[in-house]
Amino acid sequence: MITYATYIGSFFLLLLSMAGISPAPAAAHGNVTIEEDPCVRKIGGSMVHFSAYQPQIEPKAQYCTDIPDVGDTFLVVDLVDPSLRKLPVGVKIIRGVNENQQDETQTVAYWRPTSHPDGVVRGEANLDKGLYKVIITAEGLSPSAYLLRVQQVDYSKIGRSALGPLALLLVLGIIGYELSKSGRFRGWWAARRRS
Repeated sequence: MITYATYIGSFFLLLLSMAGISPAPAAAHGNVTIEEDPCVRKIGGSMVHFSAYQPQIEPKAQYCTDIPDVGDTFLVVDLVDPSLRKLPVGVKIIRGVNENQQDETQTVAYWRPTSHPDGVVRGEANLDKGLYKVIITAEGLSPSAYLLRVQQVDYSKIGRSALGPLALLLVLGIIGYELSKSGRFRGWWAARRRS
């Protein structure tokens, strides 16, 4: 027979396990290895790292694909692999997520392919609210792309962050239901209501 203490012990064990698997806030650039960084992509077999800055909004903040506000945005591509520093590397920013990269009417910014011995491709673009595609090309290698959300709500992140609390509520509901069916709990509850 399952006792009240067993229920309580199971409850705390579930709480501890939920704390271990519940989604944590996404760690930004400094807290992960380069291979796990969501702002890293590959061009061919070489790695690049993308960052965006809006010093007029938040002077020290660094963004990747979710840009919080509209306006002047400084975009930086770090050529992580030294082999890329010898190749002409260019960047094109297109409004929307259209697969047609040749649509010049949707091009917001374009930085011609040149070599970057310092390993940094930098530029500025004035971004309005919406979705953008950043395409990074290097001579002779397959391009890489980033999807930028400017002043947009990312519902998938909201959904993922809500999973932990919802799972915890579900577990608490099941435990409460099971406790309410327990004879000991009913006796304890009835005695408490009488006093």
